[in-house]
Amino acid sequence: MFDPFGDFETRGYLRNLFGEKDPEIIRHLEHSSFVEGVEEAFRHLSIIVHLSYREVLETHKTLFKDMYPWAGQDRLQTAPDIAVSKGSVLFVHPKDIQTAIEYALQLGQDKAFMEDKPGEVMGYLAYGHPFLDGNGRTIMVIHTELAQRAGISIDWGATNKEQYLTALTYEIDQPGKGILDVYLKPFLRTAIGSGQLARHVVKTKGLEGDQLADDNKVLGKVTDPALQARYKEQEQQRAEYKKQPKPLTP
Repeated sequence: MFDPFGDFETRGYLRNLFGEKDPEIIRHLEHSSFVEGVEEAFRHLSIIVHLSYREVLETHKTLFKDMYPWAGQDRLQTAPDIAVSKGSVLFVHPKDIQTAIEYALQLGQDKAFMEDKPGEVMGYLAYGHPFLDGNGRTIMVIHTELAQRAGISIDWGATNKEQYLTALTYEIDQPGKGILDVYLKPFLRTAIGSGQLARHVVKTKGLEGDQLADDNKVLGKVTDPALQARYKEQEQQRAEYKKQPKPLTP
């Protein structure tokens, strides 16, 4: 079980408000909290002219405030000293989370870029991995709002969960190669009614049955020399692609 706090036995999974340890019960509680908050999350995002990192934090808090006492707090606040990975993916260093997400939001709010490369935007959002849990649903809400503003939507219900996650992993590992965009292209649609966004996201296959963050791993301390080398190599790879900043259009 993913236990970055080291107190699973005494406080339950990620210090959830119920002190619960059973994975099936936690999945149910998480999804109930998400469903309860998703319409409020979209209403708040709809009145924000320019989305910032603050809105990402607020979205997570809205979705999971009934589940976790740390809802709306990123890994820099909750677990600043540990490196978190999933499979082969090492998520961004806690101190660089905000920078990574802000770059994704910059790309996603360039309407032409978002319309052309929604997969790349999703990849950067996922790489940031701001929270200990609830990242997938939070990012899905943010990405859906960005897509709506760009005049598109993605038929997530028609995607294959395993194929999507495989493409997303490759996208995180190799940003800017168009890997996730190629996968998502057959599922691109025109924007849907704003009042349907919450229902659209809730019906996405896999959200209710998603695994918890227990498939995440704590690799060790961020001060470990081997991990520092991996972080440096990862950021250098991404810096090559970022040398020419993407324009931001109002």
